[in-house]
Amino acid sequence: MTKVWVVRAGRGGEQEQANLGQNVATIGWNVGDLTQVESREDVREIIDAAFPDDSFGRRANITGQIWAFRSQIQQGDIVVMPSKLRTGYLYLGTCGGTYTYTADELNAGRRHQIPVIWQQEPVSKSVIKDDLLYSLNAIMTVFNPTRNNAAERVLHLFEHGKDPGSNDALKPAASQPAPKLSASSTTDQVIDPDPTPTLDAIRDRIRTHLVENFGDHKLTWLVADILEALGYQCEVSSPGPDGGVDILAGRGPLGLDSPTLIVEVKSEPSPVDVKVVRGLHSAMTQHRADQSLLVAWGGVTKPAHREFLRDRTSFRVWDSEELLNRLFATYDRLPANTRARIPLKRAWVLDEETQ
Repeated sequence: MTKVWVVRAGRGGEQEQANLGQNVATIGWNVGDLTQVESREDVREIIDAAFPDDSFGRRANITGQIWAFRSQIQQGDIVVMPSKLRTGYLYLGTCGGTYTYTADELNAGRRHQIPVIWQQEPVSKSVIKDDLLYSLNAIMTVFNPTRNNAAERVLHLFEHGKDPGSNDALKPAASQPAPKLSASSTTDQVIDPDPTPTLDAIRDRIRTHLVENFGDHKLTWLVADILEALGYQCEVSSPGPDGGVDILAGRGPLGLDSPTLIVEVKSEPSPVDVKVVRGLHSAMTQHRADQSLLVAWGGVTKPAHREFLRDRTSFRVWDSEELLNRLFATYDRLPANTRARIPLKRAWVLDEETQ
């Protein structure tokens, strides 16, 4: 049976681009060549010798992750690499072989490798339902998520680009608590580690709330509220065909002062292609606007991104992650009824990923 494995590319995503370019997944523990180890106990002895001052629980945890990477990820399994360089996205790939150790690699964080055939386009978290995101948000470097039918759903996501959901999914509030650890317990398991309230997990929860409550044209009104908080006067088109323009915006009391802005809002979770970008360019000329903004909830494809890079002085793209940034920056200036539909409160949260 195909399994799903999350393998992170470094605390700050430092191995992400190299992994994608070389079609591999890597882990960074510098404990030497593991090609000859035959059991989890062999790995445990290596870890005990390498980290003698660490606690029993931490050494067991590292042992479980390294053993999983070394021997449990099998050819054909799905590998998930959460992106740190493109927050709000995941890369999916299939394991293409077995563990290797590249002793001549200058970067010690890249010597432990497994081959992975990565998909060309990352997957926006906006297409993944809240309960599955919750399962994927544990902060271990290597683990096997199984809660909420994770394997079947990630496989469907890999093949079809969307999360089908789960009828018997566990909600975050009702998730299974992490087991209490002791010296005699099995602390080296890497199945369903208990997620923690990281900043990414909190953003994912808010993103899902927007998906559930601001679909279709409702998202256009939210964008208009944000733009008005930024000082624009907005004219929102009615639902339906709009000729590539959902919002006409400008400065000044009548919204006619420069810079004038046209906005196209795409609420679908899949990335939009280059035709949408080119259509927005044409609409900007037609309306004699100074600038244009594409709000693409599911992001844009690589060809669309390249098209955008040619005209960065007058064109911007907001994906779901950037829209969240703008929402947070303007939240206290949004209309009261909008804030009531997105009830946020400030709180200090320990960023576990920096520990």
